Amino acid sequence: MNVIGISAFYHDSAAVLLRDGCIVAAVQEERFTRLKHDASFPFNALKYCLSCLDGDLDAVVFYEKPLLKFERVLRNAFSVAPLGFRAFTAAIPEWTQQKLWIPFIIEKTFAQLGLNVRGKIFFTTHHESHAASAFFASPFQRAAVLTLDGVGEWTTTSLGYGEGSSLHLLKELKYPDSLGLLYSAFTYYCGFRVNSGEYKLMGLAPYGSPKYKELILEELVDLKDDGSFALNMDYFAYCRGQRMTSSRFHRLFGAPPRRPESELTEKQCDLAKSVQEVLELIVLKMAKTLKQLTGEDALCMAGGVALNCVSNARLLRDGPFSTIWVQPASGDAGGALGAALAFYYSSSPRSYCSKDLMQGSALGPAYSDEEIESVLNEMGVSYQKMDTEASLYAELSQALSQEKVVGCFQGRAEFGPRALGNRSILGDARSPKMQKTLNLKIKYRESFRPFAPIVLAEHASDYFDLQQPSPYMLFTATLRSERRIPVPDAASMMETLGQVRSDIPAVTHVDYSARVQTVHREIHPELHRLLTAFYEITGVPVLINTSFNVRGEPPVCSPRDAVLCFLQTEMDCLALGSFWIEKTNISPTLATSVQQQVYAPD
Repeated sequence: MNVIGISAFYHDSAAVLLRDGCIVAAVQEERFTRLKHDASFPFNALKYCLSCLDGDLDAVVFYEKPLLKFERVLRNAFSVAPLGFRAFTAAIPEWTQQKLWIPFIIEKTFAQLGLNVRGKIFFTTHHESHAASAFFASPFQRAAVLTLDGVGEWTTTSLGYGEGSSLHLLKELKYPDSLGLLYSAFTYYCGFRVNSGEYKLMGLAPYGSPKYKELILEELVDLKDDGSFALNMDYFAYCRGQRMTSSRFHRLFGAPPRRPESELTEKQCDLAKSVQEVLELIVLKMAKTLKQLTGEDALCMAGGVALNCVSNARLLRDGPFSTIWVQPASGDAGGALGAALAFYYSSSPRSYCSKDLMQGSALGPAYSDEEIESVLNEMGVSYQKMDTEASLYAELSQALSQEKVVGCFQGRAEFGPRALGNRSILGDARSPKMQKTLNLKIKYRESFRPFAPIVLAEHASDYFDLQQPSPYMLFTATLRSERRIPVPDAASMMETLGQVRSDIPAVTHVDYSARVQTVHREIHPELHRLLTAFYEITGVPVLINTSFNVRGEPPVCSPRDAVLCFLQTEMDCLALGSFWIEKTNISPTLATSVQQQVYAPD
């Protein structure tokens, strides 16, 4: 059976092809359009998935129910009227011209791609899609399931369990009470972009103290012992407009929202730390309730909040479950996968497998050496073709050991928000200056943001206190005490940034934590071979891994994307398939031309 899953029209649109329960292809639309978090109907992603189709297409499944979602929009508008009228009238054309016509859009799009899907279109609910993406893609035959995000149709949180080919959702929270929207409100208030800047808020939290935690719990959140809660909507504005927070919220915390790109202060750090701890407290309480309801030892998670790796680590450390599996594409992109899986297992048995279905998340497009070489020749880029994979990794590891920054473009693009070695920028974790170099000269982003380490799985315990493997970079871990270097109290954030805290300073955050990716030979074989080559040269099995992109863009997808990004930044080298490219061998005229033609960082 061939099933296509689709998510669209909110953020991170995506398409997935499932064949007999196995994931054949999965990719976000943004990777083709180069528009970060692209919400448009995933025409290009569908085209890619259909290029992998073998046989007839049996079903197309959309990841939520538009009519149920429209009911929420209408009821919300009437409940707050006359407030929010301008925002409501601005949203209505999009609904009447697009979102209410999804079946017809699907039919028309597939017709353009040469397929008739009339009578083959189905819908799941938003949180059913999240839950299915978590459980059915996991390595467990039975497990508890927790989904948390901003909002789907009405549901913002669901608690349940999976068993074999069945999912059972037992409890839920509904809009406007939302853990995702609470966190996004603070993201907005601290001057970051909603549905994009939540990572920044999480990264900022270790610089602060939780001085506002009790105030949040007293004024904003009525939290119950079972983890359910109600938000005091007097402090929030998302029900009645485009802003997340109200003037009462601003008075409570003593200032209007921070202007984007303005200087960060101690206050934003303290706010970030406070709401992070509130989020962790709520998730822990929910997990304890879910354990009581199900009695399961394993937990599966999805939804945007499940991408909060600090909370995930706290839950693993202090929560009631012995093991946790988080869907790597936990956001709306993963909803496309969940929709397909939910439909498939509604009529098909599920056989047990000790491995997850995600294949290391390497589910997107790949490009042959012939395709890559054609692009390099067309663009006039000088290159060296390596005879063997071993010679390529030898060159790459040698460059990294010399503190060079290397773009790595290998195999299939990753599905989900994390780069896991196939579309990555790599650097030497031993270098005290590498974090600053990558932020300011390569990524063009805020200097406070930490970078993630990749470490050979067999050596992970030598560096990090990990309770379970982390192949998808979805858990933080603290650095082992013997790796740490004590530092004096710093007078400012910038002074803190310059402190060397360990023997791998470039990936050690200010609280000695790191968002770890454990690299396993059977999950990421190519990356494992590269790390092994670096380890043989340096004696250190750790590198920096960050996504191959600059601020404001999604990770690169095609060879052309990779070359353009390489030429726009101060990256030193590029490993593109079997090809090795050094910036020193690139014509300065070519590099300057590209930099002048492409965007300025936002």
